[in-house]
Amino acid sequence: MSFDLESLASMALFARVVQARSFTAAAAQSGIAKSAVSRRIAGLEQRLGVELLRRSTRKLALTDEGLRFYEHCKKILEAASAAEDAVSAASEVIRGRIRISAPVTFSRMYLVQALAAFLREHPEVEIDLALDDRFVDVIEGGFDLILRIGRLKDASFVARRIATDRIVVVAAPSYLERAGTPQTPEDLVNHNCLRYTLVPASGEWRFRGEAIPVHGNLDVNDGATLVQAAIAGLGLTVVPMFMVASDVAAGRLVLVLEEHRRGEIGIHAVTAQGKGLPRRTRALLDFLSKWFEERCWKALRERASLTV
Repeated sequence: MSFDLESLASMALFARVVQARSFTAAAAQSGIAKSAVSRRIAGLEQRLGVELLRRSTRKLALTDEGLRFYEHCKKILEAASAAEDAVSAASEVIRGRIRISAPVTFSRMYLVQALAAFLREHPEVEIDLALDDRFVDVIEGGFDLILRIGRLKDASFVARRIATDRIVVVAAPSYLERAGTPQTPEDLVNHNCLRYTLVPASGEWRFRGEAIPVHGNLDVNDGATLVQAAIAGLGLTVVPMFMVASDVAAGRLVLVLEEHRRGEIGIHAVTAQGKGLPRRTRALLDFLSKWFEERCWKALRERASLTV
Protein backbone atom coordinates (compact mmCIF):
# COMPACT_ATOMS: atom_id res chain seq x y z
CA MET A 1 0.00 0.00 0.00
CA SER A 2 1.50 3.32 -1.08
CA PHE A 3 1.19 6.21 1.33
CA ASP A 4 -0.08 9.60 0.30
CA LEU A 5 -2.15 12.27 1.97
CA GLU A 6 -5.40 10.48 1.10
CA SER A 7 -4.12 7.23 2.62
CA LEU A 8 -3.06 8.98 5.80
CA ALA A 9 -6.44 10.72 6.05
CA SER A 10 -8.23 7.39 5.63
CA MET A 11 -6.09 5.80 8.32
CA ALA A 12 -6.84 8.65 10.72
CA LEU A 13 -10.53 8.33 9.90
CA PHE A 14 -10.40 4.59 10.58
CA ALA A 15 -8.87 5.30 14.00
CA ARG A 16 -11.71 7.73 14.78
CA VAL A 17 -14.31 5.13 13.81
CA VAL A 18 -12.73 2.58 16.15
CA GLN A 19 -12.41 5.02 19.04
CA ALA A 20 -15.97 6.27 18.62
CA ARG A 21 -17.31 2.77 17.93
CA SER A 22 -19.59 4.45 15.45
CA PHE A 23 -19.54 5.69 11.87
CA THR A 24 -21.99 8.43 12.83
CA ALA A 25 -19.85 9.76 15.68
CA ALA A 26 -16.68 9.61 13.57
CA ALA A 27 -18.46 11.54 10.83
CA ALA A 28 -19.50 14.24 13.32
CA GLN A 29 -15.94 14.51 14.66
CA SER A 30 -14.51 14.77 11.15
CA GLY A 31 -17.16 17.14 9.79
CA ILE A 32 -18.14 14.86 6.88
CA ALA A 33 -21.18 12.77 5.98
CA LYS A 34 -21.62 9.27 7.41
CA SER A 35 -21.85 7.88 3.87
CA ALA A 36 -18.44 9.41 3.10
CA VAL A 37 -16.94 7.69 6.14
CA SER A 38 -18.35 4.34 5.03
CA ARG A 39 -16.92 4.79 1.53
CA ARG A 40 -13.49 5.76 2.86
CA ILE A 41 -13.30 2.73 5.17
CA ALA A 42 -14.53 0.39 2.44
CA GLY A 43 -11.89 1.82 0.10
CA LEU A 44 -9.24 1.32 2.75
CA GLU A 45 -10.24 -2.33 3.18
CA GLN A 46 -10.18 -2.84 -0.58
CA ARG A 47 -6.68 -1.37 -0.88
CA LEU A 48 -5.40 -3.51 1.98
CA GLY A 49 -7.20 -6.60 0.80
CA VAL A 50 -8.50 -7.46 4.29
CA GLU A 51 -11.63 -6.91 6.36
CA LEU A 52 -10.94 -4.42 9.13
CA LEU A 53 -14.38 -4.13 10.70
CA ARG A 54 -17.32 -6.46 11.09
CA ARG A 55 -20.51 -4.42 10.91
CA SER A 56 -23.87 -5.24 12.45
CA THR A 57 -26.99 -3.20 13.05
CA ARG A 58 -25.95 -2.56 16.66
CA LYS A 59 -22.17 -2.34 16.83
CA LEU A 60 -18.81 -2.52 15.12
CA ALA A 61 -16.22 -5.18 15.90
CA LEU A 62 -12.57 -5.17 14.93
CA THR A 63 -11.12 -8.16 13.13
CA ASP A 64 -7.66 -9.37 14.15
CA GLU A 65 -6.21 -7.54 11.14
CA GLY A 66 -8.23 -4.47 12.04
CA LEU A 67 -6.89 -4.47 15.59
CA ARG A 68 -3.28 -4.63 14.43
CA PHE A 69 -3.91 -1.93 11.84
CA TYR A 70 -5.63 0.31 14.40
CA GLU A 71 -2.60 0.26 16.71
CA HIS A 72 -0.63 1.94 13.94
CA CYS A 73 -3.43 4.26 12.79
CA LYS A 74 -4.07 5.75 16.20
CA LYS A 75 -0.48 7.00 16.24
CA ILE A 76 -1.41 9.20 13.30
CA LEU A 77 -4.13 10.87 15.35
CA GLU A 78 -1.79 11.30 18.30
CA ALA A 79 0.89 12.78 16.06
CA ALA A 80 -1.61 15.15 14.44
CA SER A 81 -2.84 16.33 17.84
CA ALA A 82 0.74 16.82 19.04
CA ALA A 83 1.60 18.76 15.88
CA GLU A 84 -1.43 21.01 16.34
CA ASP A 85 -0.51 21.62 19.96
CA ALA A 86 3.07 22.40 19.02
CA VAL A 87 1.96 25.01 16.50
CA SER A 88 -0.53 26.50 18.95
CA ALA A 89 2.07 26.57 21.72
CA ALA A 90 4.58 28.28 19.46
CA SER A 91 2.07 30.95 18.52
CA GLU A 92 0.54 31.04 22.02
CA VAL A 93 -2.85 30.89 20.32
CA ILE A 94 -5.43 28.26 21.25
CA ARG A 95 -7.66 27.34 18.35
CA GLY A 96 -9.90 24.57 17.10
CA ARG A 97 -13.35 23.11 17.72
CA ILE A 98 -14.57 21.57 21.00
CA ARG A 99 -17.72 19.43 21.07
CA ILE A 100 -19.44 19.47 24.47
CA SER A 101 -22.51 17.75 25.90
CA ALA A 102 -24.00 19.23 29.08
CA PRO A 103 -27.25 19.23 31.10
CA VAL A 104 -29.90 21.69 29.93
CA THR A 105 -30.68 23.72 33.07
CA PHE A 106 -27.10 23.79 34.34
CA SER A 107 -25.96 25.09 30.95
CA ARG A 108 -28.58 27.84 30.80
CA MET A 109 -27.99 29.00 34.37
CA TYR A 110 -24.21 28.74 34.66
CA LEU A 111 -22.23 27.03 31.91
CA VAL A 112 -23.05 29.45 29.09
CA GLN A 113 -21.57 32.33 31.12
CA ALA A 114 -18.35 30.41 31.63
CA LEU A 115 -18.13 29.44 27.96
CA ALA A 116 -18.75 33.03 26.88
CA ALA A 117 -15.87 34.19 29.07
CA PHE A 118 -13.62 31.42 27.73
CA LEU A 119 -14.40 32.34 24.12
CA ARG A 120 -13.64 35.99 24.80
CA GLU A 121 -10.18 34.93 25.98
CA HIS A 122 -9.72 32.48 23.09
CA PRO A 123 -11.58 33.89 20.07
CA GLU A 124 -10.14 31.31 17.67
CA VAL A 125 -11.79 28.43 19.53
CA GLU A 126 -15.20 27.20 18.34
CA ILE A 127 -17.59 25.38 20.68
CA ASP A 128 -20.35 23.02 19.62
CA LEU A 129 -22.60 22.67 22.68
CA ALA A 130 -25.28 19.95 22.75
CA LEU A 131 -27.77 20.22 25.63
CA ASP A 132 -28.97 16.88 26.95
CA ASP A 133 -29.97 15.78 30.45
CA ARG A 134 -29.31 12.14 29.63
CA PHE A 135 -25.98 10.51 30.43
CA VAL A 136 -24.55 10.41 26.93
CA ASP A 137 -21.43 8.45 25.99
CA VAL A 138 -18.41 10.70 25.42
CA ILE A 139 -17.00 8.44 22.72
CA GLU A 140 -20.12 7.20 20.94
CA GLY A 141 -21.50 10.71 20.90
CA GLY A 142 -18.34 12.03 19.30
CA PHE A 143 -17.77 14.58 22.09
CA ASP A 144 -14.49 16.00 23.32
CA LEU A 145 -15.99 16.77 26.71
CA ILE A 146 -19.21 16.03 28.57
CA LEU A 147 -20.44 17.48 31.84
CA ARG A 148 -22.24 15.16 34.22
CA ILE A 149 -23.93 15.88 37.52
CA GLY A 150 -24.00 13.13 40.14
CA ARG A 151 -22.25 9.82 40.59
CA LEU A 152 -20.15 8.41 37.77
CA LYS A 153 -20.38 4.68 37.20
CA ASP A 154 -18.21 4.21 34.13
CA ALA A 155 -14.57 3.99 35.20
CA SER A 156 -13.29 3.68 31.63
CA PHE A 157 -13.37 7.45 31.13
CA VAL A 158 -11.38 10.22 32.80
CA ALA A 159 -13.37 12.55 35.04
CA ARG A 160 -12.34 15.83 36.61
CA ARG A 161 -14.53 17.39 39.29
CA ILE A 162 -15.06 21.06 38.49
CA ALA A 163 -17.58 21.83 41.22
CA THR A 164 -19.42 20.27 44.17
CA ASP A 165 -23.07 20.74 45.03
CA ARG A 166 -25.61 18.99 47.19
CA ILE A 167 -29.10 17.61 46.73
CA VAL A 168 -31.93 19.34 48.62
CA VAL A 169 -35.63 18.81 49.22
CA VAL A 170 -37.72 21.92 48.60
CA ALA A 171 -41.35 23.00 48.55
CA ALA A 172 -43.28 26.25 48.28
CA PRO A 173 -44.60 27.88 51.47
CA SER A 174 -48.14 27.49 50.11
CA TYR A 175 -47.75 23.71 49.83
CA LEU A 176 -46.30 23.38 53.34
CA GLU A 177 -49.12 25.47 54.77
CA ARG A 178 -51.63 23.19 53.08
CA ALA A 179 -50.02 19.78 53.55
CA GLY A 180 -47.74 20.31 56.54
CA THR A 181 -43.95 20.15 56.75
CA PRO A 182 -42.39 16.67 56.86
CA GLN A 183 -40.24 16.20 59.95
CA THR A 184 -38.57 12.92 59.00
CA PRO A 185 -37.87 11.23 55.65
CA GLU A 186 -40.53 8.65 56.51
CA ASP A 187 -43.15 11.43 56.48
CA LEU A 188 -42.66 11.77 52.71
CA VAL A 189 -44.96 8.80 52.09
CA ASN A 190 -47.85 11.12 53.02
CA HIS A 191 -46.77 13.91 50.66
CA ASN A 192 -47.04 14.69 46.96
CA CYS A 193 -43.48 14.16 45.71
CA LEU A 194 -42.60 15.45 42.25
CA ARG A 195 -40.08 13.09 40.64
CA TYR A 196 -37.28 13.51 38.11
CA THR A 197 -37.51 10.57 35.72
CA LEU A 198 -34.03 10.67 34.17
CA VAL A 199 -32.31 9.34 37.29
CA PRO A 200 -32.31 5.66 38.23
CA ALA A 201 -34.84 4.66 40.90
CA SER A 202 -36.69 7.97 40.68
CA GLY A 203 -39.39 6.43 42.89
CA GLU A 204 -36.99 6.45 45.85
CA TRP A 205 -35.32 9.38 47.60
CA ARG A 206 -32.21 8.51 49.60
CA PHE A 207 -31.20 10.05 52.92
CA ARG A 208 -27.82 8.96 54.30
CA GLY A 209 -28.17 5.53 52.79
CA GLU A 210 -31.87 5.12 53.62
CA ALA A 211 -34.15 4.72 50.60
CA ILE A 212 -37.62 6.21 51.05
CA PRO A 213 -40.30 5.25 48.49
CA VAL A 214 -42.14 8.34 47.24
CA HIS A 215 -45.09 8.94 44.99
CA GLY A 216 -46.79 11.95 43.43
CA ASN A 217 -48.96 13.13 40.58
CA LEU A 218 -46.21 14.62 38.41
CA ASP A 219 -43.16 12.91 36.91
CA VAL A 220 -40.93 15.07 34.70
CA ASN A 221 -37.73 14.58 32.69
CA ASP A 222 -36.68 18.23 33.08
CA GLY A 223 -35.36 19.68 36.33
CA ALA A 224 -36.38 23.29 35.63
CA THR A 225 -39.97 22.20 35.12
CA LEU A 226 -39.92 20.38 38.46
CA VAL A 227 -38.72 23.56 40.16
CA GLN A 228 -41.53 25.59 38.59
CA ALA A 229 -44.08 22.98 39.65
CA ALA A 230 -42.77 23.17 43.20
CA ILE A 231 -42.92 26.98 43.17
CA ALA A 232 -46.54 26.67 42.02
CA GLY A 233 -47.28 24.76 45.21
CA LEU A 234 -47.86 21.34 43.68
CA GLY A 235 -45.58 19.38 46.01
CA LEU A 236 -42.07 18.61 47.22
CA THR A 237 -39.19 17.89 44.89
CA VAL A 238 -35.52 16.95 45.03
CA VAL A 239 -33.01 18.93 42.96
CA PRO A 240 -29.40 20.17 43.11
CA MET A 241 -28.99 23.29 45.23
CA PHE A 242 -27.68 25.34 42.31
CA MET A 243 -31.11 25.14 40.66
CA VAL A 244 -33.04 26.65 43.58
CA ALA A 245 -30.59 28.85 45.52
CA SER A 246 -32.14 32.07 44.21
CA ASP A 247 -35.68 30.81 44.83
CA VAL A 248 -34.80 29.82 48.41
CA ALA A 249 -33.16 33.20 49.03
CA ALA A 250 -36.27 34.97 47.66
CA GLY A 251 -38.66 32.86 49.74
CA ARG A 252 -40.33 31.20 46.79
CA LEU A 253 -39.12 27.83 48.04
CA VAL A 254 -38.24 26.45 51.47
CA LEU A 255 -35.57 23.87 52.30
CA VAL A 256 -37.11 20.82 53.94
CA LEU A 257 -35.56 18.00 56.00
CA GLU A 258 -32.24 19.83 56.27
CA GLU A 259 -31.35 17.90 59.43
CA HIS A 260 -31.48 14.79 57.25
CA ARG A 261 -29.30 16.29 54.55
CA ARG A 262 -28.78 14.33 51.40
CA GLY A 263 -25.24 13.81 50.17
CA GLU A 264 -22.98 15.98 48.10
CA ILE A 265 -22.78 15.48 44.36
CA GLY A 266 -19.98 16.26 41.97
CA ILE A 267 -20.21 18.18 38.73
CA HIS A 268 -17.67 16.44 36.52
CA ALA A 269 -16.03 17.11 33.20
CA VAL A 270 -15.54 13.76 31.47
CA THR A 271 -13.14 13.01 28.63
CA ALA A 272 -12.22 9.81 26.85
CA GLN A 273 -8.56 10.12 27.79
CA GLY A 274 -6.38 11.81 30.37
CA LYS A 275 -3.15 12.24 28.45
CA GLY A 276 -2.94 13.43 24.91
CA LEU A 277 -5.89 15.80 25.13
CA PRO A 278 -5.78 18.66 22.64
CA ARG A 279 -4.45 21.87 24.15
CA ARG A 280 -7.78 23.62 23.62
CA THR A 281 -9.61 20.94 25.67
CA ARG A 282 -7.08 21.10 28.48
CA ALA A 283 -7.37 24.90 28.50
CA LEU A 284 -11.16 24.69 28.78
CA LEU A 285 -10.95 22.17 31.63
CA ASP A 286 -8.60 24.43 33.59
CA PHE A 287 -10.79 27.44 32.88
CA LEU A 288 -14.01 25.75 34.02
CA SER A 289 -12.42 24.53 37.26
CA LYS A 290 -11.21 28.01 38.10
CA TRP A 291 -14.45 29.67 37.01
CA PHE A 292 -16.71 27.58 39.23
CA GLU A 293 -14.38 27.73 42.21
CA GLU A 294 -13.58 31.44 42.15
CA ARG A 295 -16.60 33.07 40.52
CA CYS A 296 -19.75 31.10 39.94
CA TRP A 297 -20.05 29.01 43.10
CA LYS A 298 -18.82 31.81 45.35
CA ALA A 299 -21.47 34.14 43.94
CA LEU A 300 -24.07 31.40 44.35
CA ARG A 301 -23.27 30.97 48.03
CA GLU A 302 -23.36 34.71 48.64
CA ARG A 303 -26.67 35.15 46.83
CA ALA A 304 -28.34 32.33 48.68
CA SER A 305 -26.66 33.14 52.04
CA LEU A 306 -26.56 29.36 52.49
CA THR A 307 -23.95 26.64 52.56
CA VAL A 308 -23.90 25.19 49.06
